[in-house]
Amino acid sequence: MFGFYRIASVCPTLKVADTEFNTDEIIRCGFLAKNEGAAVVVFPELCITGYTCSDLFHQELLLKKSFASLLKIAKAFDCSDMIVAVGLPLRMFGKLYNCAALLQRGKIIGVTPKIHLPNQREFYEKRHFNSGRDLLSTNSVKSGSYGKAPLTYSFDGVGEVPITNFFMVNGSEEIRIGVELCEDLWTAAPPSGELALAGANVILNLSASDALVGKGDYRRNLVMNQSARCMAAYVYASAGVHESTTDMVFSGHLMIAENGSMLAERKNYSRKSEIILADIDVQRLNAQRLSEGSFQDFDSTEYFAKAANFASLPVVANDSEKPTEGLKYRYIAPMPFVPSDIAHRDSNCREIFNIQCAGLAKRLESSYAKRAVLGLSGGLDSTLALLVVVETFKLLNRPLNEILVITMPGFGTTKRTKNNAVAMAELLGVELRTIDIKPSCLQHFKDIGHDAAKLDVTYENVQARERTKILMNLANKEGGIVVGTGDLSEIALGWSTYSADHMSMYAVNCDIPKTLVRHVVAWYADHVQKLMGVCATNSQDSAKALADVLRDILDTPVSPELLPADSNGQIAQKTESILGAYEIHDFYLYHFTKYGAEPRKLLYLAEKAFGAKVGEDGSAIEAKYPREELVRVLKLFLKRFFAQQFKRSCIPDGPKVGTISLSPRADWRMPCDASSADWLNEIDNL
Repeated sequence: MFGFYRIASVCPTLKVADTEFNTDEIIRCGFLAKNEGAAVVVFPELCITGYTCSDLFHQELLLKKSFASLLKIAKAFDCSDMIVAVGLPLRMFGKLYNCAALLQRGKIIGVTPKIHLPNQREFYEKRHFNSGRDLLSTNSVKSGSYGKAPLTYSFDGVGEVPITNFFMVNGSEEIRIGVELCEDLWTAAPPSGELALAGANVILNLSASDALVGKGDYRRNLVMNQSARCMAAYVYASAGVHESTTDMVFSGHLMIAENGSMLAERKNYSRKSEIILADIDVQRLNAQRLSEGSFQDFDSTEYFAKAANFASLPVVANDSEKPTEGLKYRYIAPMPFVPSDIAHRDSNCREIFNIQCAGLAKRLESSYAKRAVLGLSGGLDSTLALLVVVETFKLLNRPLNEILVITMPGFGTTKRTKNNAVAMAELLGVELRTIDIKPSCLQHFKDIGHDAAKLDVTYENVQARERTKILMNLANKEGGIVVGTGDLSEIALGWSTYSADHMSMYAVNCDIPKTLVRHVVAWYADHVQKLMGVCATNSQDSAKALADVLRDILDTPVSPELLPADSNGQIAQKTESILGAYEIHDFYLYHFTKYGAEPRKLLYLAEKAFGAKVGEDGSAIEAKYPREELVRVLKLFLKRFFAQQFKRSCIPDGPKVGTISLSPRADWRMPCDASSADWLNEIDNL
């Protein structure tokens, strides 16, 4: 469903050279994976015999027994669509090869010989095996054999079996499987690179990598980086502690990575069989390959030809007994823009802040601006923008009183936001001016014949445009530039007034979604004493006071404050009551723009992220948002995202800080008059 496939990586217990014992354990572990709904299960290199058999690999009995074991394993799963990848020595064309065999529905679908054989220090594979390079390169475009059937070998009692490292699925462009073995990954040009360029989006690696100090971390980075480089899922299964310890120890390192992210991992020197599972998303991988990276730059026919010794899998599906609809083995982050790990989040916030400051510093220098002019509302976005401006001026060794901050109270401004804006400006040591916009707005209502009692869009937008007019004209008067405050979420939804807060001379928050803005401000509050540095008032008391103001701003409801406050003087116009929670919008924005997810999948993922679930202790966790709200917000998100493109087509310059940007000059080009009908119709048909 939606491109999700459950994958298992297994390190079974074994006895070196005891094929019967090993076979039974492989079958037992295979059924554990099958019962969890795995579509593919991967075992280590030479797992049927054990990797460390050494010269026993030349024993006739071991070779015969290992092939008989392969047939027994295949037969054990003859009623399952699950693909089983196991390692064993295979004799073909009078030579011995270290192979991976893929099994499905009781048959050997294909075998992949190892290409690169380590033969240094503790490894001496060339003593026993031959490279499979020649067997895997029989097809080529130049020779005119491109597209022909792969090289095959006729095994006794089995018949012709394809020799291939590339597996296609009949009638499906969704998933293609590539296979390499251990050392193949460690080379300068891993086969998986060419397999990925040929279309493989799931790479299986059957491995036997020994344990050395620091090698586990290197191996982990290797797998993660290769999965990112190939924009693929990379499934790694390595031999464990039951291999011979005559000269080496193996840790049983298991990994499943997806495009640079580790979905599941185990490395614990376990004495028992170990299994990890993950739900990979091949639709997501395919979408990224279309829109990111250099995949489109390569001649795919050339690389497909190199991998054209391919076998066809009848189907790659999750076992019907336990479908992956629950995504049991995949975490769907409710806030994909915000790292869940605190240290990682702090590091990201610091880097985002540094990028913002560096971008603004260059713009101030190149425009010869004498001042930075900023409208300060006491809300989140303008708060972050002011903090960026202050740190930028410190970076440029310019006095902070060259920063001009304007508060412009209107019909909806509350004491809370006004007081926070004033306090923040004073604590940071910038120049503060207050300009009441109500008289000029009332005059404008009179000029255009608008009833001031009519609280409609005109009532709101007159205020927004009056504020921007003041900022722009003051910037001209003072020889400065207007620093924009709008964030990525507002840009996506068009939640701004055209030619008002929509416009500035440099927009420092333009690539930061609302959920992340909140965390960057919180990060600043947590580190305020260090960050205030040489501020005009830098005592410990002023640092604490600023932190308190920032935390109160974080607790203030998000609002444009364009409609009058309630009878208690509190904010009446709350953005999230109108639009829905920003964290839902940001969730949809991430998966829609980055991975091209269709509406049904967006809702499916949102229900996994925000819906009811079971805690680790088995307790029920209530849904944060009901399905009805997720549907309502999804429909609103898509409507506004399509309809408001005209605002994005002419937004100001601003620094890109993440992988998602809506700049019309770089990341997102879309017709302003594109129809959203197909997307909205799919929601209506849910």
